[in-house]
Amino acid sequence: MMTNEQKRANVLHGVLFVALFTCASFYIAQFPVMQYLSLSPLIIGIVLGMAYGNTLKKNMPEEWLPGITFASKKLLRTAIVLYGFRLTFQNIMSVGLSAVIIDVIIITGTLIIGLLMGKLLKIDKETALLTSTGSAICGAAAILGMEAVINNKPHKTTIAVSTVVIFGTIAMFLYPLLYRSGLLDLTIQQWGLYTGATVHEVAHVVGAGNGMGEAVTGTAVIVKMIRVMFLAPILLIFSLIIAGQVNRSARTAHHAIKITIPWFAFGFIAVIGFNSLNLLPGSVVNALNYIDTFLLTMAMTALGIETHLRKFKEAGVKPFLLALILFLWLMVGGYYMVKYIS
Repeated sequence: MMTNEQKRANVLHGVLFVALFTCASFYIAQFPVMQYLSLSPLIIGIVLGMAYGNTLKKNMPEEWLPGITFASKKLLRTAIVLYGFRLTFQNIMSVGLSAVIIDVIIITGTLIIGLLMGKLLKIDKETALLTSTGSAICGAAAILGMEAVINNKPHKTTIAVSTVVIFGTIAMFLYPLLYRSGLLDLTIQQWGLYTGATVHEVAHVVGAGNGMGEAVTGTAVIVKMIRVMFLAPILLIFSLIIAGQVNRSARTAHHAIKITIPWFAFGFIAVIGFNSLNLLPGSVVNALNYIDTFLLTMAMTALGIETHLRKFKEAGVKPFLLALILFLWLMVGGYYMVKYIS
């Protein structure tokens, strides 16, 4: 029988083990090829975690497993709260109401289409919701936030992250090509709106913007950050929906009702509000953002360690087909919205 002190020590060993992989992810992310592809430490972390989890994990002491779970669950919630230091409410004011309207339509449309198509393709609800959330809001960070609400199997999160990485990377290279070709009749301002409202990851938005010029990048990043702000209300809405389903099921089965409230989503909003006051020096905010990226990478790495590749084979091509449909919706639907609303 292990004492509480021994249990805490084992959790710490598991967390430190994940932290070592995270340090390696940050180092690899500095390679020129990784920077060219805009592959963040988060993505590298999940790849390293999966590589270890499917090869050498059997050599890891089983006592460390609670530490891996702690990194993928508890540290994840802390990281989502700290993510608020990347945003301010002033971001909304700087791009105008049309950008907010476009973001709302994009997010709502992506979630509705994703869930309907997921049902049509007979994809399980969790994978469809995670994929849709990642496409709608901010890629991997949004998927991790939703994962913390629905508490699904790790492989479903990994599959969803894989889809947004693939199509976000395609968009990062495709958008500059379309911009230079002149095929899309958009102004510089509209290109910024289009890129920020429809590209998956923040890193991909920056990468695409760099291929189109600073004027596009500035607007694109702000519009993207507004999309990120919607992460908290979306998490709250789905938490209430899930709570309602649990409520009905519990009443039917005459069981006790337990509703999980994503308090970290409220923390995320509170941090945005605090950051909007500009009370902290820029150097402190940058340090907090670095710490947050480290914690997010730890969560991604831990999820990778817990994911077995055979789950990808079992899932098949349907999640990627869903992500492709959402990608086409973002490109085509986003273009017409930007064209006629902005």
